[in-house]
Amino acid sequence: MKELNALLHSQLRLAVMSILMNVADADFVYIKGITGATAGNLSVQLDKLSSAGYIEVKKEFVGKKPRTTCAITTLGREAFCEYVEALKEYIKL
Repeated sequence: MKELNALLHSQLRLAVMSILMNVADADFVYIKGITGATAGNLSVQLDKLSSAGYIEVKKEFVGKKPRTTCAITTLGREAFCEYVEALKEYIKL
């Protein structure tokens, strides 16, 4: 059996990746609202996913307000699909 990707096995990181699999990009506030995560915890988890090359994080200002958006990378999409396939092996789908 394939090992589960430890980076994606975290509940919050998996939730973020699941969200990003279905959209072109998503902003921090949206992800925070959907996941119910605290801003600090979400920020740490986004940094981990970004450092692994699974997501791209873009920071900009809209007027005077900061805006952070995230998008999944090709590597992240591949890692997510491999994770799902590994889960299917575990649950015999």
